[in-house]
Amino acid sequence: MTAVLQNDTFLRACLRQPTDYTPLWLMRQAGRYLPEYRATRAKAGSFMGLATNRDYATEVTLQPLERYALDAAILFSDILTVPDAMGLGLSFAQGEGPKFEKVVRDEAAVAALEVPDMNKLRYVFDAVSSIRQALNGRVPLIGFSGSPWTLACYMVEGGGSDDYRHVKALMYSRPDLMERILAVNAEAVAQYLNAQIEAGAQAVMLFDSWGGVLADGAFQRFSLAYSRQVLAKVKTEHAGQRIPRILFTKGGGLWLDEIADAGADVVGLDWTVNLARARKQLNDRVALQGNLDPNVLFAPPEAIAEQAKAVLDSFGNPLRADGSHGGHVFNLGHGISQFTPPEHVSALVETVHSHSRRLRAGA
Repeated sequence: MTAVLQNDTFLRACLRQPTDYTPLWLMRQAGRYLPEYRATRAKAGSFMGLATNRDYATEVTLQPLERYALDAAILFSDILTVPDAMGLGLSFAQGEGPKFEKVVRDEAAVAALEVPDMNKLRYVFDAVSSIRQALNGRVPLIGFSGSPWTLACYMVEGGGSDDYRHVKALMYSRPDLMERILAVNAEAVAQYLNAQIEAGAQAVMLFDSWGGVLADGAFQRFSLAYSRQVLAKVKTEHAGQRIPRILFTKGGGLWLDEIADAGADVVGLDWTVNLARARKQLNDRVALQGNLDPNVLFAPPEAIAEQAKAVLDSFGNPLRADGSHGGHVFNLGHGISQFTPPEHVSALVETVHSHSRRLRAGA
C-alpha cells in the first residue's frame, strides 16, 4: 500500500544509527521564500485556504523537495490548528500574523476549554495521507504540533506577543487556571500527533517555540512538564515502524539535560547552543537537531558553506570510539526567513551533504 522508503537517513540519524552523511531539513522549508509557494498561496486565496486544502498542502510540502536534495518533508500546516479546533476562531490578517477571535483569560473561558473532536482536524490528517502518498517513498514525512505552553501563549494573548504579559500575568496570579489550560492542551496535542502518525507521519516534532521566555522554575512547571506528558502519550511505533519524536525548545539551552530527559529521541537546538558542548554534556543519549543561524543564509554561498562546515565540525563524527553512534540532523536554529534567496539554500544542502561525508571518511 505505501511505497518503500528510499532514503531513511533522517530516521536513522534520529535513532542514533549509522548514516553515510548528515541528513538535512529546514524548519519552514515549505514557505514564503519560494516563488512557487507564493504562487500556490495566491491561488488558495489565504494561508488557511492553503493549509485546509489537501491538494494545496500537498503541493507546497513537496515544492522544496523538487528544488533541493532534502532528507525529510514536513507537513505544511500551522501550530494553531489545535486551538482553532477548540473554537477560538483563528484568522491570519495579511502581514499581521495569527489572531484569535476569542481569548482565554478568565475562569469562564478556561472552564469552557475542551479537547477538540479530532474530526475537526480531519483536513490535517487528509493532508498527511495525501503527502505521504505523493512522496512515494522519496523521503520520510514529519508531522508536528505546538507544545502545550506555546499554544497557551497564543490562546491567552490572542495572537503573537512581544512581552507575554497576559499569559505570564495569568500564570503568576492564577497558576491553577494556567495548569488547566495546559492539561487540556497536552491531551489535545497527544491525540493530534497520534492521529498524524496513524495518517502516515513517520516522525513527529513538538515545537516549544516560546519555552525560552519563561523563568527557571516556571519553564519546568508550565512548559516542560506538559511536553513530557505529550511525549509519554505519543506513539513510538506504528505499522511496525519506529516513530522518532523531536522536542525543540527555542531558548532552551539552559535546560538541556532536563529537556533531554523529557522522553524525545531528538532534542532540537537553536543557534545559541554550542553543539560540541551539548553533545558532550548529554553523552549522545539523544540525537541532536540543529543549529545554523537562519540569517547565515543571507551571506554569500562561500560564507554559508563555511558556517555550515563549522556546525558539522562542532558535532563531529557521529561514530563513537566504542562503535556506537550519536545522531545529528542538520537544521536551522529556527525557521527559514521569507527573504532568504532560494539559491543560497542550494549551497547549504550541497555543503552539508558533502562535508559530512568527508567527516565520516576521516578526511
